Amino acid sequence: MPSVAIRADGKKYMWDRGEYSTEAEAEEKKAQYQKDDFEVVQLVEEGKHLLYTRRVVTEIVLEEGDRPL
Repeated sequence: MPSVAIRADGKKYMWDRGEYSTEAEAEEKKAQYQKDDFEVVQLVEEGKHLLYTRRVVTEIVLEEGDRPL
């Protein structure tokens, strides 16, 4: 079983729990993540393509009437 988390370039990435059988399949999913502003690391382990993602929170929006914790 792949690692749940990895460190790359000093940043922590979490495995998306997918095991993609082809590079094309992984690249397609990677493009979707990047479109949604995720940083993605792609690895091959035991013949499976794995994606590890991270996204930095840049804005927190509170609806009117909500109280921050």
